[in-house]
Amino acid sequence: MLVARHTGPTGWSRPRIEPIRCLPLHPATKALHYALECFEGLKAYWGVDGRVRLFRPLENMKRLRASAERATLASFDPGELLDCLRQLVRTDLAWVPRSQEGALYIRPAMIASEPRIAIGPAEETTLFIITGPVGPYYPTGFKPVTLLADPEFARAWPGGAGRSKMGSNYGPTCRIQLLAAEQGCQQVLWLFGPEHRITEVGTMNVFLFWRCPSSGRPQLVTPALTEDLILPGITRSSVLELARQWGDWEVIERNVTMPEVADAIQSGRLLEMFGCGTACVVNPVGAIRYQGQLLQVPTMSEGAPVTMRFFKALTDIQYGRIPQHPWADIVA
Repeated sequence: MLVARHTGPTGWSRPRIEPIRCLPLHPATKALHYALECFEGLKAYWGVDGRVRLFRPLENMKRLRASAERATLASFDPGELLDCLRQLVRTDLAWVPRSQEGALYIRPAMIASEPRIAIGPAEETTLFIITGPVGPYYPTGFKPVTLLADPEFARAWPGGAGRSKMGSNYGPTCRIQLLAAEQGCQQVLWLFGPEHRITEVGTMNVFLFWRCPSSGRPQLVTPALTEDLILPGITRSSVLELARQWGDWEVIERNVTMPEVADAIQSGRLLEMFGCGTACVVNPVGAIRYQGQLLQVPTMSEGAPVTMRFFKALTDIQYGRIPQHPWADIVA
């Protein structure tokens, strides 16, 4: 693991890479009481050429800094932290699965570590990075998920911290995830406002591939990053950039409502729907439970060609099947 500490008078300590251990935390540690913390998630991939790659890691470091600033934690130089992270990956190289399915998961985190039971900005920040091997997200092939879309529950709201990767955005969703499971759903499609705007799928960004109701042309649509409702995902931005490079469809970022989605399903215009994120890359959607109806999404009816195209393009970069790509950061 890598550990560093920041205090106001002295700034950042020298980062240390050491055997993983428990952190010594006082029971009054501020992060434990007021959720002053943030984190990131990325992976190291063992490529077909025997090289180990990170996928757009500087974007993770920039997002971690933005989340830290939202939580009043100490700021840092993203490039310098990335250098530290690369060295940790080299140290843990033996733990990177030597396959084109698994990866080494990397979890940077920052917490307000001063022992003070008083709400207020962080006075001391502890940063740590831990790693661990993970297997394939789809060990038996793509399986579309069923979503619960219930307007009674919201993940984020305008002016809040929904665009930041903070534990306080994730913990409160666990109860709703249990409610979804009780109704036979694997994930929650988070809605917001009286229009029932769609925002995220579980902990993923969401995409719709449909035909425009007026022109009939194919469109790739995702909710816009407005009002602090949605996490600016690195996979999300990568999907958007790839789609615009390919130029095969109109690519749109805008507010989308659940009634729009229901209409697109019922009229046969919705062709595919998927979530995307670091853990799964892409995750196809097969059905949505909404206002007493189970709406069937035909993502897999034709083998999900659009969803699979993004999956292949992204994993080809991550595992070095495209040997030189600007998004691939070779660390070993």
